[in-house]
Amino acid sequence: MRIGYGRVSTRDQHPEAQHDALRAAGCEQVFLDTASGKLARRPELEKALLSANRSGDQLVVTKLDRLGRSLENLIDLSKTLQERGVDLVVLDQGIDTSSPAGRMFFQIIGSIAEFEHALMSERTRDGLAAARARGRTGGQKPKLGPRQVKLAREMYEEKDAEGKRAHTVEHIAQEFGVSRPTIYRHLAKP
Repeated sequence: MRIGYGRVSTRDQHPEAQHDALRAAGCEQVFLDTASGKLARRPELEKALLSANRSGDQLVVTKLDRLGRSLENLIDLSKTLQERGVDLVVLDQGIDTSSPAGRMFFQIIGSIAEFEHALMSERTRDGLAAARARGRTGGQKPKLGPRQVKLAREMYEEKDAEGKRAHTVEHIAQEFGVSRPTIYRHLAKP
């Protein structure tokens, strides 16, 4: 069965052209989303994927950018379809994963995505190494400096005339503008 899927990005675009092209391509069912592709939730795509779930089915789109939010998302969708034995057909680009050339196209895209991910990881590692070389460690700056930690400890250990704590952790946290867990963390350190 051929299942069609289309998407228009804004409310003022008209989905009729995609609908007509998908019907002309022999799609028995057509699902159309009218929302940004960046949105995580696309209910009509979910319905299309539920309909195209048997080996031999085809999911048909007019253009590749109508299907995926990103290259990574497109690869994930392709893997899902491949696991089900469902082929992807992209009308405008002439892609059909039921053919060897179409499968090769997606393997190339997958390789590019893996390469892109590896480059990002390498750049991140290089950036962290350069920051460490300049004496900067990752993570947030401490909420309390060494002098403030010393004062917080002194306040915590201070006793009143009856031998009870003069300051509660809540009071100390309010004095320094931090949360109670922050004070507890610093009090627990030697």
